[in-house]
Amino acid sequence: MSTLPACPACASDLTYEDGALLVCPECAHEWSPTSEASADEGAVFRDANGNVLADGDTVTVIKDLKLKGSSQVVKVGTKVKNIRLVGGDHDIDCKIDGFGAMKLKSEFVRKV
Repeated sequence: MSTLPACPACASDLTYEDGALLVCPECAHEWSPTSEASADEGAVFRDANGNVLADGDTVTVIKDLKLKGSSQVVKVGTKVKNIRLVGGDHDIDCKIDGFGAMKLKSEFVRKV
């Protein structure tokens, strides 16, 4: 008996094959098994200039960024060391000296 991957939407292990697709009977989510593998491996994050970013890179902020709930601003040219790439709306988790832990969008940084 072959083992099929769990549903990416609800994590159910009751998935079954329907032609070229995999189907979850609990949430009715359908997906292609080849697209799931390429989505995990193919997540490429790029900076404002189109350079590929990787975990541990150093980047520079290219635009003044206002912080929500605060009157502070991250100024242009602020260096951010040892970034960590994550999925979601904000691509970069980092710590900025004087500000603490923060999430940034990759479109507002440039690789050093």
